[in-house]
Amino acid sequence: MHTVAILALDHVVAADMAIPIDVFRRARLADGRRPYRVRVCAPTPRVDCETFTLTAPYGLEALREADTIVVPGCSEEAPPPGEEVLDALREAAAAGTRIASVCTGAFTLAAAGLLDGLSATTHWLAAPRLAEMFPLVDVRPDVLYVDNGQILTSAGASAGLDLCLHIIRRDLGSAVAADSARLSVTPLEREGGQAQFIVHTQPPVPRGSLLEPVLAWIEDNLDRELTLAEMARRGGMSERTFSRRFREQLGTTPLQWLLRARVRRAQFLLETTDHGVERIAAQAGFGSPTAFRERFKRVVGVTPQAYRSSFRAGASGGIVRPRSHRDEAGVRI
Repeated sequence: MHTVAILALDHVVAADMAIPIDVFRRARLADGRRPYRVRVCAPTPRVDCETFTLTAPYGLEALREADTIVVPGCSEEAPPPGEEVLDALREAAAAGTRIASVCTGAFTLAAAGLLDGLSATTHWLAAPRLAEMFPLVDVRPDVLYVDNGQILTSAGASAGLDLCLHIIRRDLGSAVAADSARLSVTPLEREGGQAQFIVHTQPPVPRGSLLEPVLAWIEDNLDRELTLAEMARRGGMSERTFSRRFREQLGTTPLQWLLRARVRRAQFLLETTDHGVERIAAQAGFGSPTAFRERFKRVVGVTPQAYRSSFRAGASGGIVRPRSHRDEAGVRI
């Protein structure tokens, strides 16, 4: 049997840990045999979680016997992993053991130096911090998982499920992986990446800024064809001054800000209305349905129709994210 060791550290996220345990434990071959042996191990016998205390049956020595190690994420309150943990992961990597992380478990792999020079992902909210703390890591916040061969990383907890199914398919083929996906009531492959779940907030405007009323006016007129000259005139500035202040205060260009606002408006309409693509394209200010589809997929990672299927109430069991086009609260992860 292939041994999978789940490394539980203090403040481990329960879902990040439970998903690989469940997916690998329930996997079955065509003849009914279980191909994976799952072991939960920890540096200490007792692991403090946010809502319970876990008793781990195995210590770090179990990592030496594992064929695959999975490192779940930990909450922000978690202390840095101890050197004994990092050394055990480095030793396992040097021995050729496959090592995967779920969500913020990537921080533990990065701390051990296992992600240096590699592409990696984590939850999109934590991606900027991972990139800042570990500049040698090529952080990919827009994907569900990254497979570097021996080292693999995944985004949030549900992306950990995608990664586990990918590993099963790599090990045992598509038929076994498809059966595992059905047991988990999930598709074997999801369309798009992590980008579809990201709330694309605009940079905050400094209070009292001359740009504040201009931005509110832009939001109220997204269905119109807006030019740089018109926006600058609305702000009482020349185009050059307007562009310079925009970049200084918001860190982006007026055009990029406008395109993001149009995409957010389109997301809101896809989630809360039954309007067709042509109508939404017009309401969000895109020149044509084709331009709308291309821009939307480039930013969100999926087509408008696929996005609606995931987030529209009543469509394939989806839910509406409760926000207006100006309210960025609420996101389904």
